[in-house]
Amino acid sequence: MSRPSWTTVAPLLAIVALVPAWFAHPEGIVLVVLAVLLVAAVLAAVHHAEVVAHRVGEPYGSLVLAVAVTIIEVGLIVTLMITSEKDAAGLARDTVFAAVMITLNGIVGISLLVGALKHHLAVFNPEGTGAALGTVIALAVLCLVVPSVTTSQPGPEFTGAQLTFAAIASLTLYGMFVFTQTIRHRDFFLPVTHGQHSPVVTSAGGGDSFQHEPVDLDEDGHADPPINRAAYASLGLLVVSLVAVVGLAKIESPAIESGVAALGFPPAVVGVVIALLVLAPETIAAVRAAARNRVQVSLNLAMGSAMASIGLTIPAIAIAGIWLDGPLELGLNQLQTVLLLLTAAVAILTVVPGRAKPLQGGVHLVLLAAFLFLTIAP
Repeated sequence: MSRPSWTTVAPLLAIVALVPAWFAHPEGIVLVVLAVLLVAAVLAAVHHAEVVAHRVGEPYGSLVLAVAVTIIEVGLIVTLMITSEKDAAGLARDTVFAAVMITLNGIVGISLLVGALKHHLAVFNPEGTGAALGTVIALAVLCLVVPSVTTSQPGPEFTGAQLTFAAIASLTLYGMFVFTQTIRHRDFFLPVTHGQHSPVVTSAGGGDSFQHEPVDLDEDGHADPPINRAAYASLGLLVVSLVAVVGLAKIESPAIESGVAALGFPPAVVGVVIALLVLAPETIAAVRAAARNRVQVSLNLAMGSAMASIGLTIPAIAIAGIWLDGPLELGLNQLQTVLLLLTAAVAILTVVPGRAKPLQGGVHLVLLAAFLFLTIAP
């Protein structure tokens, strides 16, 4: 009889450890052990999301993974806002902004760099990726930039009516994109097949025409999709992992805030830590896809995560705000706004050609480094 894998054991250990820790106040080595279990539960959650995603295929797989990661993110934000002894008014903004910067610069940058270095050019579909990028930019500006320039409420905050509108608009845009990605124009989000020259230019229509085909999992050297039993098992373990992650995050939240304060870093670094934690496994998945010359899958993951981080997190925080005390600051400051707009401009120029050289990946990674540095030393 084969031994259970770590991805099966980790969520179960995490949920078992969560029960006694929930009613106690762990310190010292116990907190370290719980932190290790938290990271293991996050990695296991994304693994099981990938199994389910492999079963349903692209582009549904990227959607499943993005939504799973966003559930973890929302859980961490809400638990930290509830349990924080310090001002957590800007935690949601800092985390969502960090997720956008990490996905659009970090995941996109390293995926393009790896894909272009290994395969000369990183090739993808600008129609699908451009649609996703446009939706991300609209969501980011509406939810993160507009609050700083509205006049009905002082400070970088929405009024109740404005927040409701932003939440509804976010869900609407996200729903429209999901319909486009999975039903209406699914072929625009499948890996691009290309020969020596790509994209293929057609003179009849006067535009760029891309050829797409679903990846044949039986012939590309990768494992076949899991059977239904394995997929259902992973779905159950995914739920267990998510519960464990949110619970352990609540327990670890004071230690995270104390560690950031002890280092003398600004409170916004807490949001960056959360985003890095939940997006690290997805980054690994995107790099693996790029190395297999499936850059479109990498970009689906990046754009889908950025979109879900805004389109699902903001409505969830808006609902949670009914029970949360204190203000909810969503508006970016001037420095953050400049970095967001610079990222948007560079991303547009990257996506338009439909193929990228290592240079484009390097530019995005430099922007990520600038974001991280300026968050620590604004």
